Formats: sequence, C-alpha cells, structure tokens
Amino acid sequence: MEHTFVMVKPDGVKRRLVGEVIGRLERKGLTLVRMRMLTIDPAMAGRHYAEHTAKPFFGELVAFITSGPVVAMEWSGPKAVSIVRTLMGPTNPAEAPPGTLRGDYGTIITENIVHGSDSPESAAREIALFFD
Repeated sequence: MEHTFVMVKPDGVKRRLVGEVIGRLERKGLTLVRMRMLTIDPAMAGRHYAEHTAKPFFGELVAFITSGPVVAMEWSGPKAVSIVRTLMGPTNPAEAPPGTLRGDYGTIITENIVHGSDSPESAAREIALFFD
C-alpha cells in the first residue's frame, strides 16, 4: 500500500472544490487516511517548497499558499502517487486535459487547485510536515 499527500490549495477551497477532489480520489479507489484544514504560515510554506527556494517564483508560491485555508490530506492505495498525479493533470491548467482536476477547474498555472506528491519520498516528507 502506497501513501501520498494531497492538498487542496487556497483557490480550490475558496471555490468550494474540496468535495470534488475528495470524491474523485474516492471513486478511483483510494482511501482517505487523514485530513485537516489549516492556514499555512510562511515558515511552513518555506519548508513545504524548500526545493524551490532559489527559483524566481518562490515568493509568489509562498504568498499564494499562505493566502487562505488549505485542506491537507493523506491518501493510500496501490500506486497512490501516480494515480493522484494522473487525476490532477499537468501543473499548467492550459495544458491539462479535460477530465483532470486541473483541466476541469484550473485557470492559471499559479492557482491550479491542488497539489500532490511527485514521489513516495516526497509524500513521506510532506505527510510528516503536515501531520506529525
């Protein structure tokens, strides 16, 4: 059984898409393990986006993710990381096909509804950051 981290970002919470994200993951057969709603502070945002610290868009990432509440979740199931990545679609909603969360609901690359771990190692780090 693989575990992954999924977060509905502030734009998804504001647009009331939390239930849609949960429903799609449940209908795919994944199991919700833990969930919490919180507003991320800048320090936690910095830890979450640590790999992007030196990139020019880092400040914009932090400003957006701290702009309102998020819903952090741990999900499990066979191949959970890759299944979530497929359901989300590409980071850029303009390139995300219909039927994916970002293709159906995303508008711009900086506000793309949802985050999902990109590997089992990232999932373990993100789950620990948000739940331990």
